Amino acid sequence: MAARALRLLTILLAVAATASQAEAESEAGWDLTAPDLLFAEGTAAYARGDWAGVVLSMERALRSRAALRALRLRCRTRCAADLPWEVDPDSPPSLAQASGASALHDLRFFGGLLRRAACLRRCLGPSTAHSLSEELELEFRKRSPYNYLQVAYFKINKLEKAVAAAHTFFVGNPEHMEMRQNLDYYQTMSGVKEADFKDLEAKPHMHEFRLGVRLYSEEQPQEAVPHLEAALREYFVAAEECRALCEGPYDYDGYNYLEYNADLFQAITDHYIQVLSCKQNCVTELASHPSREKPFEDFLPSHYNYLQFAYYNIGNYTQAIECAKTYLLFFPNDEVMSQNLAYYTAMLGEEQARSIGPRESAQEYRQRSLLEKELLFFAYDVFGIPFVDPDSWTPVEVIPKRLQEKQKSERETAARISQEIGNLMKEIETLVEEKTKESLDVSRLTREGGPLLYDGIRLTMNSKVLNGSQRVVMDGVISDEECQELQRLTNAAATSGDGYRGQTSPHTPSEKFYGVTVFKALKLGQEGKVPLQSAHLYYNVTEKVRRVMESYFRLDTPLYFSYSHLVCRTAIEEAQAERKDGSHPVHVDNCILNAEALVCIKEPPAYTFRDFSAILYLNEDFDGGNFYFTELDAKTVTERVQADDLVKMLFSPEEMDLPHEQPQEAQEGTPEPLQEPVSSSESGHKDEL
Repeated sequence: MAARALRLLTILLAVAATASQAEAESEAGWDLTAPDLLFAEGTAAYARGDWAGVVLSMERALRSRAALRALRLRCRTRCAADLPWEVDPDSPPSLAQASGASALHDLRFFGGLLRRAACLRRCLGPSTAHSLSEELELEFRKRSPYNYLQVAYFKINKLEKAVAAAHTFFVGNPEHMEMRQNLDYYQTMSGVKEADFKDLEAKPHMHEFRLGVRLYSEEQPQEAVPHLEAALREYFVAAEECRALCEGPYDYDGYNYLEYNADLFQAITDHYIQVLSCKQNCVTELASHPSREKPFEDFLPSHYNYLQFAYYNIGNYTQAIECAKTYLLFFPNDEVMSQNLAYYTAMLGEEQARSIGPRESAQEYRQRSLLEKELLFFAYDVFGIPFVDPDSWTPVEVIPKRLQEKQKSERETAARISQEIGNLMKEIETLVEEKTKESLDVSRLTREGGPLLYDGIRLTMNSKVLNGSQRVVMDGVISDEECQELQRLTNAAATSGDGYRGQTSPHTPSEKFYGVTVFKALKLGQEGKVPLQSAHLYYNVTEKVRRVMESYFRLDTPLYFSYSHLVCRTAIEEAQAERKDGSHPVHVDNCILNAEALVCIKEPPAYTFRDFSAILYLNEDFDGGNFYFTELDAKTVTERVQADDLVKMLFSPEEMDLPHEQPQEAQEGTPEPLQEPVSSSESGHKDEL
């Protein structure tokens, strides 16, 4: 038996190796520029007013992401079709069978798994070529490229494309008031047609469904039926695509991968359950539309509900019965539908109606979904992996009894808590009404000049000297020894591009950036890779800065960290000749600056939740690095602070600020100590609150 197992494994590997060589010659490589790089190029072009560059980069970014999605779909569907899971011709091994039979069963399973993985690897190409960060994927889902594109198209007089881009962004962001104003403006312009207002990201199944429902509501059943049937066809296509895209890498929750420790079968279980949960969530994704706060309830079954009545209205009882029976697959106890079915049966004749069954596509969909739910509920019950069922039609028998009791208890607890919260909110509303109606804007809560809390800290410049409000420069925040210890921590722990999506030169190609977060420093300290006391110092210094800011500005509300970064930046020696540009464009931390319109819009990707920023400089042996504030035009300088005065800078990010002038004659290894990364002997530390 052992010899048979060895021969089987040899054959499996030989087949995989042969297929790999044959397909490697025919499979095209991934040669598209990564969408995240193109998006970054587009935003950079937007910042410098290069409108043609914005259009080129953002259009390429959209095409690249679409091509990446198409590649994943093609590879996963093709490999699944070419290498389906084979049903074991023999019965599954039982406890009574020999261990050799069990081993053969496992080998057949993992052999199929290996061949499928090899197929995907050949088809997809290098993994680094088709990676897209979670942050960038969110930007694309929010349709952010169209926000940039509509401005760029308008600037280069491509009005039709500007209108389409603006409408596309607004459909995905219906509460965006500035875009609504833009669309109102476009409607008043000559040459703009109603057909120009089109959603370039519309989902075919949702478009057909909404159109069919509108015609149905207008009592045009004959016209509604083709669109509702098309919506069903497109839905099943979209569902398969959504499900295929779920079969990606395991998604660790935050930094859990540092602690993750699972054996073979637990690791397989964790990943597979995550994939199944994602596939079930496709129900919610496909039922969602940007114009609605919540997804359509019972989206797929509702198609059959509309269709059964539409077919009845046009006298097609055969299709009405088929759709009614299909709907009853999901809701077998629906009395109204049962009455409708009885009526249609009487009209058509019982004998003929008996031969009509539910649609096969819906039966297969329901059966697969229920099998997946059984596994997911089992994992919830046994392993504690949460699963929220997206469907209301799931039979209660699918849920384990123990889990049913647990969920019942949780619902009762949630109801009680909701009631208590409701009562508490009413009390709070009453208290608020009794208090002053004055706005809680942080700027009104600040009364500059509070105590500095710690001995040795000296106030060197206040808002009046800095020609603004909520600005201050301090000295002596930490000792020279602490500065040196943090610099040593940077040298030991900082990595290239940390905090900048791996880009070593995120703002300008003339500087290098290295950095380390508080969490990473503490983790390295626990692992013994850096002195733990240095990591603790890093954490304690950030907390010290936070307390000083709260006290100095006399804040009535507490400050919370949004981000802390120990970073170092170095001017690249050969890239400094005749430079007069800033280290990065003038910007505002918590809003998006439109220098032409003289406005700063509070919306992502700006850090809209940030109220204050703080920069702590750790060294001063560098050239350049001056810090200045500007007006909203990003050109008129209102105040400049020399680099040797910048020991501790605190300011509100709503004050127009930023870029730092480049070091004029900085040498390699002599960094400008600011907010960004570089692992050399000097470093800069930026606390942002």
